[in-house]
Parts: sequence; structure tokens; C-alpha cells
Amino acid sequence: MVKQTIQIFVRVKPTKKPTSGYFVDCEEQGSSLEFVVPRDLADGFINNKRENYNFRFQKVFDQTANQEEIFETIAKPVADNVLAGYNGTIFAYGQTGSGKTFTITGGAEHYNDRGIIPRTLSYLYHHISKDSSMVYTTHISYLEIYNEAGYDLLNPQHEAYRLEDLPRVTIMEDSDQNIHLKNLSLLQSANEEEALDLLFLGDTNRMIAETPMNEASTRSHCIFTIHLCSKELGSATVRCSKLHLVDLAGSERVGKTGVGGQILTEAKYINLSLHYLEQVIIALSEKNRSHIPYRNSMMTSVLRDSLGGNCMTTMIATVSVEKRNIAESMSTCRFAQRVALIKNDALLNEELDPALLIVRLKKEIQSLKEELALVTGEQRSDKLNQEEIQQLEEQVNVYLEDPDNEVTLDLGPDMRKIHFCFFLLKVKVRERHSAQNGVSNGSSPPLKGMSDGEDRKPHDELQKLRDTVTHRDNEISILVSMLKREKRKVQDVTSQLAQLHNQNPSTCSSSRSPTALQAEESEKCDTSLDYTHAHHFITRKRVSELSVGKQTAFEVFLRDHEDRLTIEDNRAVLQQRFVEAKTLGEQVNQTRIRVNELKTQLKIRRKQMAAQVLTGNQTESESDSVEERILNQIEEQKKNYTITSGCLKGLRTEIEHLQLLREKSKVKLQRDFENWWIQEGARLQGHSAENTGSSLSHVSPLSCMLTRNNNPKGDDTDTQERRQRERDMRQRALPSADLSFTSIPLTGDKQTDAEIQAFIRARHNLLNCTET
Repeated sequence: MVKQTIQIFVRVKPTKKPTSGYFVDCEEQGSSLEFVVPRDLADGFINNKRENYNFRFQKVFDQTANQEEIFETIAKPVADNVLAGYNGTIFAYGQTGSGKTFTITGGAEHYNDRGIIPRTLSYLYHHISKDSSMVYTTHISYLEIYNEAGYDLLNPQHEAYRLEDLPRVTIMEDSDQNIHLKNLSLLQSANEEEALDLLFLGDTNRMIAETPMNEASTRSHCIFTIHLCSKELGSATVRCSKLHLVDLAGSERVGKTGVGGQILTEAKYINLSLHYLEQVIIALSEKNRSHIPYRNSMMTSVLRDSLGGNCMTTMIATVSVEKRNIAESMSTCRFAQRVALIKNDALLNEELDPALLIVRLKKEIQSLKEELALVTGEQRSDKLNQEEIQQLEEQVNVYLEDPDNEVTLDLGPDMRKIHFCFFLLKVKVRERHSAQNGVSNGSSPPLKGMSDGEDRKPHDELQKLRDTVTHRDNEISILVSMLKREKRKVQDVTSQLAQLHNQNPSTCSSSRSPTALQAEESEKCDTSLDYTHAHHFITRKRVSELSVGKQTAFEVFLRDHEDRLTIEDNRAVLQQRFVEAKTLGEQVNQTRIRVNELKTQLKIRRKQMAAQVLTGNQTESESDSVEERILNQIEEQKKNYTITSGCLKGLRTEIEHLQLLREKSKVKLQRDFENWWIQEGARLQGHSAENTGSSLSHVSPLSCMLTRNNNPKGDDTDTQERRQRERDMRQRALPSADLSFTSIPLTGDKQTDAEIQAFIRARHNLLNCTET
């Protein structure tokens, strides 16, 4: 048993502007954080209020501390204890927007911004891959506590159902007061890639909202748990440990932030659960306290072992040193110092492996059978032979036919014979019962070799075949529905194209001059802009089930988005890493081919040397320089292969993380676009009357696009109004019928001036025809 207090660390969030309201003093045995709060002159000249507040911790990380330093100091010792068989917990506590999620999970922009969870996963799996003396198995679970209700973040139904319709995680307690979580999935992960995929899935399903204190505030407590089991080769002892990585939701003062609605409800539940956590901390710090209120909230129930139980716990408090947040930061430091008073009793979690215990008991049974054979002088087997079976059948028949009630079966101290005689008696009773009911099948049941398991084999195979047929029927139904859906989409697009084509009137006349035809074509290009754009938008490829206009709006939104440069940089880095990985893969393949070729040359050379020894041309003691040279080349190629494979593995880990960051950026970009789309649509609906009365030259492209997409089937009323507005514009833009050609500048060339006048005249006639 290891007794130790909870380790406390503090991290100061970087500020945009330099601040002088705090001081950090680093010493060998610990660090101190001092806050300076100047006296307020409004309180009067006599003011005995303290100005300096000093707090001591294991270590204080200033604004310049990076993620690697945080992991090496805080998470790495806890991970080592988990590998040794002890339970561990790391939880972050602090005000909302102080950097808890960044410390625990990390940022999504750069690879070096990885938090404690991805770095711990990388460290554990790297150690597991190197340790060949132990056998490890790892499982992952991800719990979210939102509004005092538990949800499984790894549940695949998160995207298909609403949060209220998902099954809730409930707490169950056994007789030994051990906590068990119902409806919380425990998924096995064989490598770092699978573990990071589960982490990304859980982070995607978390509840995030924008608050006045934080643009992306997590509105729930999350507990990422790694279950690790290790066993030495050939040993029956198994060590099972678990590591909780907890990201608590940030506390906030509702009166200061002024939030309302759903965010206010979330803030109430968050503050209430943190209040219950503080009650547990205060109760544990008191020596003579008999009752600890763990059951007040779900979070304290789940973290019972982490707070005063069988666990090695570490807390990192995140503080913001801005002037408006000094009071909350000092409150966080006071809470951290109360947590430092709690002592945990960590035990080494060892138990016997049931499978290995069964093997050991079987060996013991076999040794006892051998000892029994030495004492009795008889070598017994598990089954009776044919001669013994025949003798037992005769004894049972004699026993049943004897009218004496006191007659007994003399079988001796042999349980095999006793069991077989009971089996014979059972068969006789069944035969007599079948004969009385007239259900005799004419054949006696088998006496040996037909167990219940063998009777169930055909039934199990039939059930498997039925399940396979049902599965195939479901697949066929899904494929048929998908095919019908695609056909329906094609029909919709075809009908829309036909409607748009019918809405474009044909005003061609065969009696017009070439100059007039040219003018008509020019007018068509000006007046059929909606048709051209609609045709272009409808025939584009639909991506992610977005409408055609929404795709164009997304392109406009993406062009001005703040994360566009970051996404492009990550894409460029990812492409570069792919090229490097491809080059390294080719080098690995070439090295492998070269090693195989050298091995083939070595075999041929050894055969040649063996033939020379047999013919007497060379003795076995003579060394072969060619063989030594080939062996040296093989060793060099193997070293190159090992080095290149290591580089390729590291590059693969970086590529996977970059892909993870890219997916996170895509999710954030899609969420921002949906919010922007909703806001823009509401704004356009509010100003629809004003936009209708104004000229078309002052309507934004997004407004035109939304107007077209809101009526994709081509409503007749909307089409007539749009054409009327276009005619009004043309009448204002073009000269009237009484306008003389002298107001139009001419070139002086007769032929050119004649064509210009013919063009103006044809255009005016075309407008008059269209209006009539």
C-alpha cells in the first residue's frame, strides 16, 4: 500500500497583454504563486484589506510552459504507476475559459499542441510495444456528465438520435461498494491509432456552446478512462489498473456573465456539481468526519476511488491572471490547497488469472489420478471400455429383474460405473414411458457418445443459417432503398431542368436581319442570367447532401473564414508527409528486396562451397571471404531497414494526428457555416420587403442565390414579378422611343454608324415585343 496526498499543480493561462498582478517563485521543494490586489481608494483611507495572497504548490507553470513540459512533469509519473499496476487520476479544475480542455485534450491547429490524453496514449502504447516480457490488453471508455445525466460518448447512435433519446449511463453499486456503470461501452484498442480514433469520436459528440467567457466552452464533465491489464508470460498473476483523465466543466458567475436560456441551465448544473465536489473535498480534509457525501452527484460517485480511495491522484488547476478574473483565480487556488490535504491509499491491483488457474487445477487432477493408480494398481481412463459397458448392462438387467427389494448393485468405488448405471436406468424408464404412450420409435437410444451438446449442434447450425439469411435480406432491402433514392434524385433534377427550360421564352424571328439577331442574342445573355446560374447550380455534384445554392454559399463563406489559412497549411503539411512516407516506404521495400536477393546469393554460395568440400577442392576449416562479404551486406541492409521502418512508423503517427486535426477542423467549419447560414437566412427574411422594392443592382449575390433556391420548382407568380422588375430596369437603362440617334455618339464611318443605329432600333423593337 502506498499512502500519499493528492499532487497539486497550477498552470497560468497566457494573456494577450502583459500583466503585473501576480508573481511566480520557483524553488527546489515547490513553487509559490502570489497575487497582488491593490486597495481600492473608494473604501477610504483606513483600509486593512490584504493586498498579497500567496499559495504554495508542487509546481507552478507560467505562461511560457508548453504541452511537452506539462506531460513530462504531471502525466508521465502517473502513467508509469498505471503500468506498474496502480490506479491513477488526472483532473483539471478552473474557471471557464482558463485552459482546462486545452491542457487535457489539446489544440486542433498544431501537432505540438497535443494535450495530456493523446500524449499519454502515445507513451503507453510505445512502452507496450517495447516490453516483450509482458502481455497487455487495453480498453477505452468515455463518459460525459451533462446536466447531471450520464451519456456514453462512444455510442454510435449519437449522430442519429437526439440527446434526450439516447440511453443514459446509470450507477450501480455492489455489496463491496464498488461502482459499476450501466450502458457505458468498454471498447478494446490494440494500438495507438484505434485509441486516438475513439478519442476523436468522443470529442466530436461532446456538448459545446459559445459563452461570454469562452467561444467554445465545454458544457459537461468528461471522464476518459484507460483500462490496462498486464500479465507476465507463464504467470497466473494479472495486474489490472485504470487511468482516469478528467476534464471538468468550468465554473462561472452567472451574475457576472449575464447568460440566459439553455446556457443558464447548464451553468446551474455545472456549479451545483462543482459545489458537491467541494463538499466531498471538505469532508475528506476533516479528520473526524464519518460520512463522505459521495452520492450527492454522479461525478463524485464515479470518482470515489480518486478522492480518498485506491488511486494516485494528480490535480492541475488552471488560472487566468487577467484583472477581471483575479477573484475566480484566487478561489481556484484555495480549492486546490484544500484538495492537497486529502490522502489516498493506493493498492497494487493483482489477481489470479481464471484461465491459468483452470490449467493449474487440471494438472493437479492429473497428478492425483496418477497417485491413485499407484495406490490401487489400476490404470483408469476417463471412459469405460466395451467389455465394462457390457458387464454393467448385464448387472443392471439382473438388478431390475430380481424381485427382491433388498438387492443392490455392487459397483465398487468407481464413479464412472455409478454414473453409467444411472444413465442406463434413465434410458429404461424413458423406454417404458414411451411404450405406455404408444410412441415407440423401434430403436433404443444410444448409450454412449451422444451428449446434449451433440444434440444441439444441428439446431445451432440451423440457427446460424437463419441469421445469415436474415442479414442478407436486410442488406438487400438497404441497397434497394438506396437505389430508389438515387433514381428519385435524378428525376427531380431532370424535372427542374425542364421547368427552367420552359420558363425561358423564345423570341426568335426568321424575318429579322443579322444585326437584329445579334442584338437579340446580346439581350438573351442579359436577361437569362437566372437560367444560366440555375442550370449551373443544379447540374453541379451534390456534396454532403447540401442544396445547390448552399454549396455556393459555403464556397463564399470558406473564402473569408478565419481558419482557412490554418486548414490549407495543415493540408500542405499532410501532403508533404504523405510524399515523405511514400519515399520511405519505397526505401523499405527496396531494402527488403535487397535482403532477399543477398539471402539467395548466400544459399547459392553455401551450396557451391559444400560441393567443393565434397570434391576435395577445399576443406571445411577454410573461411570464405565471399560469404563473409554477403553476411556483412545483409547486416547493413537490416540496420538500414530498422532505421527506415522506425522513421516510417513515427511519420505514420504524425500523419494520423494531422488527419485527426483535419477532421476536427472540418467539423468546426461545418458548424460555423450552419450558424452563419441560419443568421443570413433570418436577416434576408426580415428585409425581404425592402429588397423587393430596391433595384437589382443593389441586391447581394447571396440574396439572389437564396431567392432562387427558396423556389426551385419555378413558381409562376415569382417568375412574373422577377421579369417585371427586369423590364423596369431595362426601361430605365435604355433610351425611350422618341430619343433621337443624335444623342448616341457615332464613329463617323457610314457603315459602322449604320450598324449601330440598326442595333439600337432592333433592340428597341425587341423590348416592345416582349412587353406586349
